Amino acid sequence: MKKASIIMMIGPLFLLGLFYFPLWNIMLGAPQYPDPLGMNIHIDGIRDVNEFDLKNIDGLNHYIGMRTLPKPEDMWEFSTFPLVIGGMVALGVVFGLLGYFKKVSYKWFLGWFILMSILGVLGMYDFNAWMVDYGTNLDPHAIMKLSNADGTPMTYSPPLFGRANMLNFQVTSLPSIGAWLMFVGMTLTLVAFFKGWKNRNFNAIQD
Repeated sequence: MKKASIIMMIGPLFLLGLFYFPLWNIMLGAPQYPDPLGMNIHIDGIRDVNEFDLKNIDGLNHYIGMRTLPKPEDMWEFSTFPLVIGGMVALGVVFGLLGYFKKVSYKWFLGWFILMSILGVLGMYDFNAWMVDYGTNLDPHAIMKLSNADGTPMTYSPPLFGRANMLNFQVTSLPSIGAWLMFVGMTLTLVAFFKGWKNRNFNAIQD
């Protein structure tokens, strides 16, 4: 159980990478932009991939009626997500410590993993809902009003995951370093659970 508990303490610490590295990355490439425009989605805001990328993206979006990219103070998520991640890191380490001193069972490790998974899914749902609203709730007085072949207004929501074409831009949306660190950390907590479970079964056989 001690080895499982140590792994449990280490796993959540990987989530601290979210305070330094972007969670998600969205790139926009087009013939007139040899160097694609990009934005990094952090848990506390949206930042340029290269200098002036956000300014250039907002300039393009203005013509088709999309709102400017939100500042940290414009979205409650950017103040809440750091608190949630910090709380989950602390909770995971506490569970590991309690397991090390045999105050809780390995099942608590699985409980942390399930809770973090639920929060992750809710976060992705919220992120996707924001992108859909950002790409469909357009200014009716925009300079350019484009329509689909059936006459419906064109929307510009970037994909949650993968690649899509929007006008003459190819948009790529993929997990970034922070997301992969979170994945590694959550995987380690799952490893801690299975190690604790195996250790329990081994002790039962020994008895």
